Amino acid sequence: MTETKNDAATEIGRGPLSRGAAVIYRMLVLEAQLLLALLPTALVVVLLDRDASNLPLFLLALIPVAPALVAGVAAVRAAAASPDLAPARHFLRAYRRDLVPTLRWAVPAAVALAVLSFNLTHLGDVDGGAALRPVMLLVAASIVVWCGHMVVLTAAFRFRTRDAARIALVQLLPGWRFSVGILALLVVAAFVVLAASELVLLVLLWAFTVLLALMARPVIDEVANRFTREGAAPSRP
Repeated sequence: MTETKNDAATEIGRGPLSRGAAVIYRMLVLEAQLLLALLPTALVVVLLDRDASNLPLFLLALIPVAPALVAGVAAVRAAAASPDLAPARHFLRAYRRDLVPTLRWAVPAAVALAVLSFNLTHLGDVDGGAALRPVMLLVAASIVVWCGHMVVLTAAFRFRTRDAARIALVQLLPGWRFSVGILALLVVAAFVVLAASELVLLVLLWAFTVLLALMARPVIDEVANRFTREGAAPSRP
C-alpha cells in the first residue's frame, strides 16, 4: 500500500499545483464518462416535451442513470484509495462489472416509479384520489431513497441483489442522514433543471456523483460493520 501511494505521488507530483491539476483531470474524465453512459437518457429527455403525461417515459429513460452512478461512485472511491493519472479504468471496470447487477434492481424500481407517476397524474379522475396523493408521494420518495442506498451498496460491496435490497431497506431510517442527503441532491437537481436547463445538470454530473460518494462513507462503514465478516468495506478497484 505504501509503495502504491509513493508511486502515485511520484506520478502526480507532490506539490499542491500538481495535486490540484490531477484532481481536476480526474473530475473531467469522470464527467466525460458519465456523459457517455447517460447519452441514451439525454437523447430521450431532449425529445420529450415537458408535459406531465410524459413523466412515466421520462422515468423509464432514467434507467441508465443507475449503472452510471454506481460506476461513478466506485470510481471516486477507487481514485481516493489509489490516486493516479489513469482514472478512466476505474469507471470502466466498475461499469462492466456492475451493469447487470445494477439493472436487476434499477429496472423494477424505474417501472414502479413510472406506474406511480402515471397514477399520480390521473388521480383527479378518481373519486377520493386526492387523499391518496400524499401516500403515493411518500412511496415514490422512499423508492428514490432506496435506489440511492442501492447505488452505494452495489458500488462498494458484492452482495446478492436480494440481500442488498433488504440491507438498503433496513438502512433507510438508521442511515437517515444519507437518506435526507439523497433527497436534497434530488431537490437541487430539480431546481437546476427548472432554473437553468438539463444541459447545466449534465455539466454538473461529476459534482453530484462525488457528493453522493462522500455522503455515503458513514453508511458504507455501518453496513461493513453490521453485515460483513471483515468489518470493513471491501476494496473494489
